[in-house]
Amino acid sequence: MSTVIGRRALLALAPALLLSRPGRAAAGDAARLRFEEIYTGDRVLSLEFSDKAKALVGRRVVIRGYMAPPLKAEASFFVLTSTPVGLCPYCNSDADWPADLLVVYPGREAEFVKNSIPIDVTGILEMGPHRDPATRFFSRLRLTDAAFRALE
Repeated sequence: MSTVIGRRALLALAPALLLSRPGRAAAGDAARLRFEEIYTGDRVLSLEFSDKAKALVGRRVVIRGYMAPPLKAEASFFVLTSTPVGLCPYCNSDADWPADLLVVYPGREAEFVKNSIPIDVTGILEMGPHRDPATRFFSRLRLTDAAFRALE
Protein backbone atom coordinates (compact mmCIF):
# COMPACT_ATOMS: atom_id res chain seq x y z
CA MET A 1 0.00 0.00 0.00
CA SER A 2 1.41 3.35 -0.98
CA THR A 3 0.57 6.73 0.42
CA VAL A 4 0.38 9.78 -1.80
CA ILE A 5 0.96 13.13 -0.17
CA GLY A 6 -0.75 15.96 -1.92
CA ARG A 7 0.87 19.30 -2.71
CA ARG A 8 -1.17 21.14 -0.04
CA ALA A 9 -0.28 18.58 2.63
CA LEU A 10 3.40 18.81 1.70
CA LEU A 11 3.32 22.62 1.85
CA ALA A 12 1.58 22.47 5.23
CA LEU A 13 4.29 20.15 6.58
CA ALA A 14 7.24 22.13 5.18
CA PRO A 15 7.73 24.47 8.18
CA ALA A 16 7.66 21.55 10.62
CA LEU A 17 10.16 19.61 8.49
CA LEU A 18 12.53 22.57 8.34
CA LEU A 19 12.34 23.12 12.11
CA SER A 20 12.98 19.44 12.81
CA ARG A 21 16.48 19.49 11.24
CA PRO A 22 18.85 18.43 14.06
CA GLY A 23 21.38 21.29 13.80
CA ARG A 24 18.76 23.99 13.50
CA ALA A 25 16.67 22.70 16.39
CA ALA A 26 19.75 22.36 18.60
CA ALA A 27 20.89 25.93 17.94
CA GLY A 28 17.37 27.28 18.32
CA ASP A 29 16.95 25.66 21.72
CA ALA A 30 20.30 26.89 23.04
CA ALA A 31 20.43 29.37 25.90
CA ARG A 32 22.52 32.50 25.39
CA LEU A 33 25.43 32.84 27.82
CA ARG A 34 27.76 35.84 27.82
CA PHE A 35 31.33 35.76 29.10
CA GLU A 36 30.55 38.26 31.85
CA GLU A 37 27.84 35.85 33.10
CA ILE A 38 30.19 32.87 33.54
CA TYR A 39 32.07 33.93 36.68
CA THR A 40 31.60 35.98 39.80
CA GLY A 41 34.56 37.75 41.37
CA ASP A 42 37.05 40.15 39.87
CA ARG A 43 40.44 38.43 40.01
CA VAL A 44 41.59 35.29 38.24
CA LEU A 45 42.41 33.47 41.48
CA SER A 46 39.12 34.42 43.17
CA LEU A 47 36.76 33.63 40.29
CA GLU A 48 33.85 31.29 40.94
CA PHE A 49 31.26 30.01 38.52
CA SER A 50 28.04 32.00 38.51
CA ASP A 51 24.66 30.50 39.36
CA LYS A 52 23.62 30.97 35.73
CA ALA A 53 26.64 29.03 34.43
CA LYS A 54 26.03 26.25 36.96
CA ALA A 55 22.37 26.06 35.94
CA LEU A 56 23.31 25.63 32.28
CA VAL A 57 25.71 22.70 32.77
CA GLY A 58 24.72 19.85 30.47
CA ARG A 59 22.58 22.13 28.31
CA ARG A 60 23.23 23.53 24.85
CA VAL A 61 24.35 27.17 25.03
CA VAL A 62 25.47 29.87 22.61
CA ILE A 63 28.44 32.09 23.46
CA ARG A 64 29.83 34.89 21.31
CA GLY A 65 33.57 35.43 21.25
CA TYR A 66 36.79 35.18 19.27
CA MET A 67 38.89 32.17 18.34
CA ALA A 68 42.36 32.43 19.87
CA PRO A 69 45.37 31.34 17.83
CA PRO A 70 45.67 27.56 18.24
CA LEU A 71 47.89 26.01 20.87
CA LYS A 72 48.83 23.31 18.36
CA ALA A 73 47.78 23.11 14.74
CA GLU A 74 46.62 19.51 15.22
CA ALA A 75 44.67 20.18 18.45
CA SER A 76 41.12 18.87 18.55
CA PHE A 77 39.91 22.00 20.34
CA PHE A 78 40.24 25.74 20.25
CA VAL A 79 40.00 28.48 22.84
CA LEU A 80 37.23 31.06 22.74
CA THR A 81 37.97 34.46 24.27
CA SER A 82 35.71 37.44 24.92
CA THR A 83 38.05 39.81 23.09
CA PRO A 84 40.46 39.19 20.22
CA VAL A 85 43.92 38.05 21.30
CA GLY A 86 46.92 38.37 19.02
CA LEU A 87 49.00 35.56 20.50
CA CYS A 88 48.29 32.17 21.90
CA PRO A 89 47.05 32.92 25.45
CA TYR A 90 49.30 30.14 26.78
CA CYS A 91 52.38 31.83 25.35
CA ASN A 92 51.75 35.12 27.18
CA SER A 93 52.73 36.13 30.68
CA ASP A 94 50.19 35.89 33.47
CA ALA A 95 49.70 39.68 33.16
CA ASP A 96 48.25 39.13 29.67
CA TRP A 97 46.21 36.06 30.58
CA PRO A 98 42.56 36.61 29.68
CA ALA A 99 40.30 35.86 32.64
CA ASP A 100 37.47 34.99 30.32
CA LEU A 101 38.22 32.12 28.04
CA LEU A 102 36.53 28.87 27.26
CA VAL A 103 37.75 25.63 25.69
CA VAL A 104 35.69 24.47 22.72
CA TYR A 105 35.62 20.93 21.36
CA PRO A 106 33.96 21.03 17.92
CA GLY A 107 31.62 18.16 17.10
CA ARG A 108 33.59 17.60 13.91
CA GLU A 109 36.80 18.95 12.45
CA ALA A 110 36.73 22.72 12.35
CA GLU A 111 38.66 25.21 10.31
CA PHE A 112 40.20 28.07 12.19
CA VAL A 113 38.99 31.57 11.50
CA LYS A 114 40.91 34.82 11.83
CA ASN A 115 41.15 35.86 15.48
CA SER A 116 39.57 39.28 14.80
CA ILE A 117 36.29 37.85 13.47
CA PRO A 118 33.54 37.36 16.08
CA ILE A 119 31.91 33.95 16.14
CA ASP A 120 28.84 32.43 17.80
CA VAL A 121 29.65 29.02 19.26
CA THR A 122 26.89 26.56 20.16
CA GLY A 123 27.71 23.53 22.27
CA ILE A 124 26.99 21.60 25.44
CA LEU A 125 28.36 23.31 28.54
CA GLU A 126 30.57 21.10 30.73
CA MET A 127 32.03 22.19 34.05
CA GLY A 128 34.71 20.55 36.19
CA PRO A 129 38.36 19.57 35.86
CA HIS A 130 39.30 17.96 32.56
CA ARG A 131 42.70 17.23 31.01
CA ASP A 132 42.81 16.80 27.25
CA PRO A 133 44.34 13.34 26.67
CA ALA A 134 46.31 14.39 23.57
CA THR A 135 47.71 17.77 24.64
CA ARG A 136 47.45 17.51 28.45
CA PHE A 137 45.74 20.93 28.37
CA PHE A 138 43.71 21.47 31.54
CA SER A 139 40.31 23.16 31.60
CA ARG A 140 37.55 23.79 34.12
CA LEU A 141 34.84 24.84 31.66
CA ARG A 142 34.20 23.59 28.14
CA LEU A 143 31.77 23.49 25.24
CA THR A 144 31.57 20.05 23.66
CA ASP A 145 29.86 18.81 20.49
CA ALA A 146 30.19 22.41 19.38
CA ALA A 147 29.65 24.20 16.10
CA PHE A 148 30.31 27.82 15.28
CA ARG A 149 29.52 30.42 12.68
CA ALA A 150 31.48 33.52 11.81
CA LEU A 151 29.54 36.77 12.19
CA GLU A 152 31.36 38.66 9.40
